[in-house]
Amino acid sequence: MSLVKEFKEFAMRGNVVDMAVGIIIGAAFGKIVASLVKDVIMPPIGAMIGGVDFSDLSVVLVEAAGDAAAVTLNYGMFLQTIFDFLIVAAAIFIAIKAMNKMKKKEIEAPPPPPPGPSNEEKLLMEIRDLLKKD
Repeated sequence: MSLVKEFKEFAMRGNVVDMAVGIIIGAAFGKIVASLVKDVIMPPIGAMIGGVDFSDLSVVLVEAAGDAAAVTLNYGMFLQTIFDFLIVAAAIFIAIKAMNKMKKKEIEAPPPPPPGPSNEEKLLMEIRDLLKKD
């Protein structure tokens, strides 16, 4: 099997396509959540703690000297990333919980009763019963 044909079979499997769609939607969802955190959630939190913008929080490790820029430890950006992650994780948790709840309702529906024996099976059972009597 040629490499191109093998790759085509791999890429056209349903799971690979589903995964690609999930990754694309996840990336777009991540941008939405990042904007939600940066533009909607963090400003009120910053105002409550005295107007601090978390992304600007840093500790200078080495001062700027000449053409060299200062070396800083940007812990504010780290805090921002943690808030982004927590909100994304909570949103995904809620979405998965809702999906599982919908699946549970589908599972809880009673399965249809098994079909009775076919006419041939009934006839064979009658013959068996007659043979047992004799």
